[in-house]
Amino acid sequence: MKAVYHEGKAGMEGLTYGELEAPPLKAGEVRVKLKTAGLNHRDLFVLHRHSPSDPPLVVGSDGAGVIEEVGEGVTDVQTGDEVIINPGLGWKDNSAAPPEGFEIVGLPFHGTFAESIVVPAENAVKKPAHLSWEEAGVLALAGLTAYRALFTRGQLKEGMNVLIPGIGSGVATFLLQFAKAAGATVYVTSRSQEKRQKALELGADHTLDSGSDWDGELGGLKMDLVIECVGAATFNKSLKQLKKGGTIVTFGASAGDEVTINLRELFYGQQNLLGSTMGSAEELDQMIAFIEEHGIKPVMDQVYSLNEFKAAFERIDKAEQLGKIAFTIE
Repeated sequence: MKAVYHEGKAGMEGLTYGELEAPPLKAGEVRVKLKTAGLNHRDLFVLHRHSPSDPPLVVGSDGAGVIEEVGEGVTDVQTGDEVIINPGLGWKDNSAAPPEGFEIVGLPFHGTFAESIVVPAENAVKKPAHLSWEEAGVLALAGLTAYRALFTRGQLKEGMNVLIPGIGSGVATFLLQFAKAAGATVYVTSRSQEKRQKALELGADHTLDSGSDWDGELGGLKMDLVIECVGAATFNKSLKQLKKGGTIVTFGASAGDEVTINLRELFYGQQNLLGSTMGSAEELDQMIAFIEEHGIKPVMDQVYSLNEFKAAFERIDKAEQLGKIAFTIE
């Protein structure tokens, strides 16, 4: 099968588009012929986590396609079914944290940037009918991450003030869409005037320049909920916008892993600091029902052919995208 795989060198230098042997099908698994796949920041991180000396690894965590083969004992799905890939392996029911053994498609197991993928049958989920193949192929990882951060961890309710720093990523655009659909008032930040304008068009109530005086622009207004996915570059600035008793949920650190916070302000303010990552199969089902109810579609940035992977990786590496980047797979 043709695939984008990582081998031999760290980082993007180790990426190749070429032929790999398709993995065998075992009992309880299905083989999905992929039509589209979605690029995530995780795919950039995988290029440094996957050892150059390890066997070739097909990158990619998001995808959609048609089941072309089912393994022994599979009864819930059948050949010809149109599905999306649930990238979370081994996390079935909603829980406080992922169970032991939880993994994500694309490391350590082969991912979606290929003509086909083999996954447990339970990870082949019915494709939402209102989505195109490109939209379906970019949905699961970012959409599930946003859903858990907002609703399971952040306990979002109608009427809340929500701050989303760093609008532009796939998860951030989902956060904006989901929060607006739930009746929240949404504030977003970006260095880019173009991205701030697009956020307003998507329903944001107010936008802030990432480098501006947020206190001054907000006029003393504080947030019920902050969803932090940037990291060290914005974390303390985000925390400062949180009201007493408010909640900040963090799930990303693309701009730095380590931060220093004022503990006294945190505990005197009775604030909640929560971590989040991905989500369970149960939450994925809830997220799909939510987007179907509200007619939500992923915000699409650009669509590339799989052999144009270098341009796509460079675009997301430079944070030039607004929304999701998709691959079409012939």
